[in-house]
Amino acid sequence: MAKKRSGGGLTGSQQAAKFLGVSVLAGAVLAGIALPAAGALGLAAKGTVEGFDEIPANLKTPPLSQRTTVLDSKGGTIAQVYSRDRTVVPLADISPYMQKAIVAIEDSRFYEHGAIDLKGVLRAMNKNATSGGVAQGASTLTQQYVKNVFVEEAGDDPDKVAEATQQTIGRKVKELKYAIQVEEELGKKKILENYLNITFFGQQAYGIEAAAKRYFSKSAKDLTLDESAMLAGIVQSPSRYDPVNDAQESKKRRNTVLQRMADMKDISQAEADKAKQAPIKLQVSKPKNGCITAVDGAGFFCDYVREVFLSDPVFGKTKEERAKLWNQGGLTVQTTLDPQAQKSTQESIKSHVYQKDSVATAVTLVQPGSGKILAMGQSKPYGFGDNETQINFSVNRQMGGSNYGFPVGSTFKPFLAAAAIEGGKPPTQQYPSPYEMDYPASVQTCSGKPWVNDPKHPAHLENENESEVGPFALKDAMAKSVNTYFVQMLGDIGMCPVSQMTDKLNVRQGNGEKLPLVPSALTLGSTGISPLTMASAYAAFANRGTYCSPIAIESIKKADGSSVPVPKTACSQAMSQSTADSVNTLLRGVVDSGTGSEAGLKDRDNAGKTGTTDARKNAWFVGYTSNLSAAVWVGSPSQRVEMNNITIGGQFQEQVYGGQVPGPIWRDAMTGALQGQSSPPFVSVNIPDAGGQKPPADPATAGAPGNTTDKGKNKGKHKPKPGGDNKPPSQGGNDPFPGISLPPGVVGGDNGAWPPR
Repeated sequence: MAKKRSGGGLTGSQQAAKFLGVSVLAGAVLAGIALPAAGALGLAAKGTVEGFDEIPANLKTPPLSQRTTVLDSKGGTIAQVYSRDRTVVPLADISPYMQKAIVAIEDSRFYEHGAIDLKGVLRAMNKNATSGGVAQGASTLTQQYVKNVFVEEAGDDPDKVAEATQQTIGRKVKELKYAIQVEEELGKKKILENYLNITFFGQQAYGIEAAAKRYFSKSAKDLTLDESAMLAGIVQSPSRYDPVNDAQESKKRRNTVLQRMADMKDISQAEADKAKQAPIKLQVSKPKNGCITAVDGAGFFCDYVREVFLSDPVFGKTKEERAKLWNQGGLTVQTTLDPQAQKSTQESIKSHVYQKDSVATAVTLVQPGSGKILAMGQSKPYGFGDNETQINFSVNRQMGGSNYGFPVGSTFKPFLAAAAIEGGKPPTQQYPSPYEMDYPASVQTCSGKPWVNDPKHPAHLENENESEVGPFALKDAMAKSVNTYFVQMLGDIGMCPVSQMTDKLNVRQGNGEKLPLVPSALTLGSTGISPLTMASAYAAFANRGTYCSPIAIESIKKADGSSVPVPKTACSQAMSQSTADSVNTLLRGVVDSGTGSEAGLKDRDNAGKTGTTDARKNAWFVGYTSNLSAAVWVGSPSQRVEMNNITIGGQFQEQVYGGQVPGPIWRDAMTGALQGQSSPPFVSVNIPDAGGQKPPADPATAGAPGNTTDKGKNKGKHKPKPGGDNKPPSQGGNDPFPGISLPPGVVGGDNGAWPPR
């Protein structure tokens, strides 16, 4: 016995056979596209049921693209991102008025016909033949739903969208067959639900729930009669009947829908007349799409989450697979962002560096032991306007950051110290440390071929102040950031132990490449590195030598509640606990009485290091407690601004150094982030003062601005140089940074300056 469909009548195959056998298919095609009647009939007459059957039997309906919600670690919304603003809701959560309105205006015989409305087709054929064009269509609600599925499947690919909507016989026939299938499998109520969730209502709103929120700031279940009629009227032409841009035209269309509802006995004539008199009262909610809408300055963190999703193989083997899943949306992404830490970070940034300043700051907070990124912010907001940017200064280029990162200056010295101690050097190690000196004649590398200083034009360096004359032991050398001490240490242990240590800490340049094996890079931080990289590396000191890779995502759930695997942190022992404990003790001296004294926290153990690069284009403070690590960079994104005699955050600065501007930003951000939390103390190591060490020129000013690498003035001497003379090779000088070549005019580049910073 032939199978009956749920609504009665012929089965799909019987409909198709009858339809094609009498060439009514031609009329159906004609009713939807602009072709002459005779031509359409002629084409259909050549068709066969066999050809119709060659079309694949199953319509593959892709999941509807929806908005993705990005949450902080406490469940608060950071931002909503989507390729199409849509929230799928069941029919029970859609106003009955809306259901009746869309049926009345789009397919009034929806509950009476099958997938194809034969009466509607004949009526349209007659109307179109009379007018000589297409005056009336006959696509059923089911056919419209199928067409929308094709469009949804095409995504944002313009070629595929054009193919899905082209006015051809082939596409129309395909649409008809799938409409028959959908009618048999889903039934009327489900088709109506799917249609209302998939169709476009203008103003970036896809589906009735998003439309209700966009135009009336309410849910679809709460739509009134006149509101429902207005939204139903938009569907035919979202641009023409847009109530935001043409309220009068929208009202005319709304009243047409209301009258149609009355004619269909869905409402009384009195109800229709009353609703027609009501003015269109919009309460528009502007589209809030993307990381630009993120709260508390978290736009760059939000963008970092997106970059992680699009780049990590956990979310798909290929870039295309990952992008498809992201654009499909409907995800709830729980991140590691701590709202307290993020708010504190952004408040600190705003109070110390203004958006309009000629320089910028970027701050990143990471949790030792877990790798969780707790905060990420910068003074130039995420956006497209003046003093805004889409470049995330906190991360590497691959993840949306600057081209090369930013030179880190003396904040690199703890990595060298850790490599030396790990290799057997005692924390009391002494070196002569003169005020100025040439780089060593040669320094061992990992290849066995040493780096050699040019004897004719030797690379040269000096300390910040003339008073900085050794001998020094490591404790004081770190506190005062003595350049010549650390260059001598590098000459002693060679570059390979330092390179191996930074590899274990995943310290790479901002362009993703390994650090070059040149003394300036592995001593004085002449290469560009990102704040996230620095904060994560220093977190290993806080975690007693164990490095954990940074993570931003805690969990992801799809719209159906199923979980998506997420990247996990990878932890490994980068150095022994005793080495880390020694470095912690050394860096405590920096914040207690050294160059970072302006940054130190008074209520808990903390440690850190300052850094200031040549010409003062970059200033850093990187520090930590046992449970929070943070890196602060201040400088010129283009590397063109020298921070001398400059106003930053409303405060005039004669000379900027790491402890002076970045230090207080770090202190205030950390204070707020840790409020209400305790920090376990560090494991202390007794590092005695070395005997015979020469005291500062004026003991009363030890640790004061006139006596530290990152805080003092030059007492009439020329600017400190990380190595080399001030002549480029073209003028007979040597290149103090062989192997480093940053193009001018780019973020992290040298902009033609000499020597390269």
